[in-house]
Amino acid sequence: MTTPGPSRSTGSEPRHDPVLSAEVVSTLAPGPDGVYVDGTVGLGGHAAALLEAGAGRVLGIDRDERALEIARERLAGFGARVELVHADYRQLPGVLAGRGLGAVQGVLVDLGVSSLQLDDALRGFSFRQAGPLDMRMDQSGGESLAEKLAAVSEAELADVIYEFGEERKSRRVARSIVEARDRGALTTSTDLASVVRRAAGGGEWQRVDPATRTFQALRIWVNGELEGLETFVETAVGALVPEGRLAVIAFHSLEDRIVKRTSRRLAADGVVRLVTRRPIVPGDEEVARNPRARSARLRAMEKVA
Repeated sequence: MTTPGPSRSTGSEPRHDPVLSAEVVSTLAPGPDGVYVDGTVGLGGHAAALLEAGAGRVLGIDRDERALEIARERLAGFGARVELVHADYRQLPGVLAGRGLGAVQGVLVDLGVSSLQLDDALRGFSFRQAGPLDMRMDQSGGESLAEKLAAVSEAELADVIYEFGEERKSRRVARSIVEARDRGALTTSTDLASVVRRAAGGGEWQRVDPATRTFQALRIWVNGELEGLETFVETAVGALVPEGRLAVIAFHSLEDRIVKRTSRRLAADGVVRLVTRRPIVPGDEEVARNPRARSARLRAMEKVA
């Protein structure tokens, strides 16, 4: 789950701009004796920024093996100061224990979907390019979207679309998807997008594509993106040294709400100090350069000594 950014090409590899990069570095304030975890390392943009700012060591975690391949090449120049691990950021305690690491100085997670995933039609995330009904961030295991849609009931699907996509027409959309599925008319991501647009669009022009909310909901469902997020915030704080910091970048209200609620509870209990009372958001210049960053929200907390 890496930061969205405009996909560019350097040679054969995509590049992206990590969102709120300067703000992440300022918040975590990396030092030469510290160990910092990038729990969603993606293409390595934030990790590179932390290393360039003087982080002694960065442990990068991601569940997308293709992203790790690219990050490994991008970060090769930092040598032993960086280690990359194929895992889910919610497995942080086990990843640290497996490397004999106790408490660390900083943890970052960027909960957005990456440009690598969005712009590759074969991953199935895009409603503008025909691809398989996949949407898995980790293609090494788990059920694809096609497999989950094949087994879901109309009522269950409506709940998913409403809860994770906040789509008001969730029942109509779910009914249309199930009907298309049952007649064998769903084979690609653009097939799915067309069905959703007809059900949710209402025929009028809309600034945001009518398929957006449903595709967001299905992606969250396939990858279990909200599952364990509250627990992760707690365990990540537990993995910090006193005065160590956790920074979380969220891209939609459901994630941000969980992070905000959990951080405020931990602050009330005296476990953390809120570094950001209000979320840090990208400035106009960054949004102009990288429109996908416009919904990013950075929240940070510091473990109390």
